[in-house]
Amino acid sequence: MKKTFRPWPVEQVWLLPPSVLELVPEDDPAHLVRDLVREELELSEILDEYDEERGYPPFHPAMMTALLLYAYTQGIYSSRRIARATQTRVDFMAVTARQEPDFRTIARFRARHLAALAGLFEQVLRLCQRAGMVALGHVALDGTKLKANASKHKAMSYDRMKTSEQELAAEVKRWFAKAEELDAAEDREYGERRGDELPEWVKNKQKRLEKIRAAKAELEAEAKRLLATRPRDNRDDDPNKPRGGGKRMPKNSGEPNDKAQLNFTDKDSKILKTSDGFVQGYNCQLAVDSANQIIVAHATLNEQGDTPQLPAMIRLIKINTGRQAEELSADAGYLSEANLRELKRRHIRGYIATGRQRHSATATPPPKRGPNTGPLTLLMNQRLRRGAWRSRYRLRKQVVEPVIGQIKQNRGYRSFLLRGLSKVRLEWGLVCTAHNLAKLTARR
Repeated sequence: MKKTFRPWPVEQVWLLPPSVLELVPEDDPAHLVRDLVREELELSEILDEYDEERGYPPFHPAMMTALLLYAYTQGIYSSRRIARATQTRVDFMAVTARQEPDFRTIARFRARHLAALAGLFEQVLRLCQRAGMVALGHVALDGTKLKANASKHKAMSYDRMKTSEQELAAEVKRWFAKAEELDAAEDREYGERRGDELPEWVKNKQKRLEKIRAAKAELEAEAKRLLATRPRDNRDDDPNKPRGGGKRMPKNSGEPNDKAQLNFTDKDSKILKTSDGFVQGYNCQLAVDSANQIIVAHATLNEQGDTPQLPAMIRLIKINTGRQAEELSADAGYLSEANLRELKRRHIRGYIATGRQRHSATATPPPKRGPNTGPLTLLMNQRLRRGAWRSRYRLRKQVVEPVIGQIKQNRGYRSFLLRGLSKVRLEWGLVCTAHNLAKLTARR
């Protein structure tokens, strides 16, 4: 007996078209994000930008804000992909009420209101607090390296700049001489002389020489600033030794270190070391509450080291939430006597690794003896060794590291779209806002 299937009338027209809201389940995050933006978030900073009554009415800023936030929670960051989703995905249609802004409109809105959009982090965090999702009993701190919108092959060291400047200058000089000979020959042959523009085969080399000289001058200016602000009482220190954060100090003459680099595409980005090699990028910091993996503080910098960031992150936790965490855990990259004193001064019980623990080991290794091994470091090591596998330090791996995985793996955010440290900081704030928003919508 032949099986009967349900009909598949693709071209059938509905007599009464349903609302797009009926095509998306009631508990879908699209409804929750849209309603949160409409009813809970204060958008006056964005709305106040629109004070001109003339012209065709633009898309509602609240709708555009909801669209961007929802797209970020779904791991869609490109303006073209967002615009495409408003045409093909019913969950995006539920957010926009079937309005379809093009990718240029989305990109311009994000660029115009980037600071205000990143500033929504505090509002979303307060909503998470009101929902009882932030306890601040234990906060885990960690950093992750994200690629910049630039290639590491577009970076050049100061030593290479000096060599290239001399080579290019000599080559351009030879080409100028050749151009003069050619002009003289053409003048003798044709009876007239131009000389008002360079030949086509000189222009690119000349522009590259100018770009290298500008980058070289910028590195020299930065070296002089560092030399002027360096303490004068540390005379025994090696002036060229990298210090906290990995920034190389200038020589006594104020000249940059030969290994100091500058990227021609994004001059604020740096070459940073990761577990998988080196990337041209930024160091992104996260402080995550252990109750529901809510981000309570974030920061972005262009330095390798994490150690100097602990005091600043602690201050941000207090500013963003109104109170301080009771406990804080972090890996060995944040260990220093100064950081341990800061935790003690703020009455925060710290759990900071004093050494790199092997995966097969069950106990925390003792700290290496050295000039930075002080009494607080030894006490911290004793605290971790007494707790062994039951130590509160174990929470770090199940609090902050999963959040980094959710952002980079689940939502596919591994590279910045914007360039420059100021814009990158705001972009990272928008990503953290979307993470908290996704957690909040999953809870409701």
